[in-house]
Amino acid sequence: MDFILNYLNVTAIGFVSLILFCLFLYNPLKLAQRKKEAPTVSGAWPILGHLLLLSSSKAPHRVLGALADKYGPIFTIKLGAKKALVISNWEIAKECFTTNDIVVSSRPRLVAAENMGYNHAILGFSPYGPYWRELRKITTLEILTSRRVEQLQHVRVSEVQSSIKELFDVWRSKKNESGYALVDLKQWFSRLTFNMVLRMVVGKRYFGATTVDDDDVEKAQRCVNAIKDFMRLFGVFPVADAIPYLRCFDFGGHEKAMKETAKDLDSIISEWLEEHRQNRALDENVDRVQDFMDVMISLLDGKTIDGIDADTMIKSTVLVCICSC
Repeated sequence: MDFILNYLNVTAIGFVSLILFCLFLYNPLKLAQRKKEAPTVSGAWPILGHLLLLSSSKAPHRVLGALADKYGPIFTIKLGAKKALVISNWEIAKECFTTNDIVVSSRPRLVAAENMGYNHAILGFSPYGPYWRELRKITTLEILTSRRVEQLQHVRVSEVQSSIKELFDVWRSKKNESGYALVDLKQWFSRLTFNMVLRMVVGKRYFGATTVDDDDVEKAQRCVNAIKDFMRLFGVFPVADAIPYLRCFDFGGHEKAMKETAKDLDSIISEWLEEHRQNRALDENVDRVQDFMDVMISLLDGKTIDGIDADTMIKSTVLVCICSC
């Protein structure tokens, strides 16, 4: 009798174990979760992923559009060692930025943001967290507001008036017998915009009739060149962004150029910051309308947020304000 009971117990245990093993292999919850995952594009190469696919003669957006026709409005590709989610449907995009906005609030850690963005302190490329939330709040409530833009309206008006007067002076001095004068309007508009933005952000004006000193001209050109390099290098796609373990080779010398540009920009912005602090210490022009850097100093001087000091926060925010405008 005991033998029969032991045999039945062993049989029951074995049967239950077999059922549990089958459930582990064919878990319906896991299968349902896998069905919810976005499909992955086939044909990925080891290490390179789908980079070769995107490096074809076709434009990247056309390649991704063809993949969307094949795999649907949401799919994943491998950019080297990193996985990227591609969305081509406004409803899914809306869900990402509303229901699941915290998941997509951060940005990938890029080589450009590390070298030229004060080690990811620059707004727009900093990781989601206390620092990002605090800086976003300061920027949206104190700097990029309609009230602040209205306060600095006189800057835009005066710059347009000065630029038109300078354009008239150029015409008057260089006009030919027919009453015409050749003017590089591309340069004229770029300098007008640059002066306007720079005055609102740091209270500086580099181009115009008043810029006659060689030192001022050199500073202006150095600033413009550094910002142009910043914008160009942020649009570069270094190999290290896709394959981090090849970063030491610095293919194309992009990281070296980024470090040099970052050094130039930091030197320029640090000089502006020191001038603003000196003016505040001397109580000069206390009644004037504050530019963006003045506001940042008032709000952040002496503070540290998530291990990032005030100078870094001010300089990175000023940089992004100048380049985004």
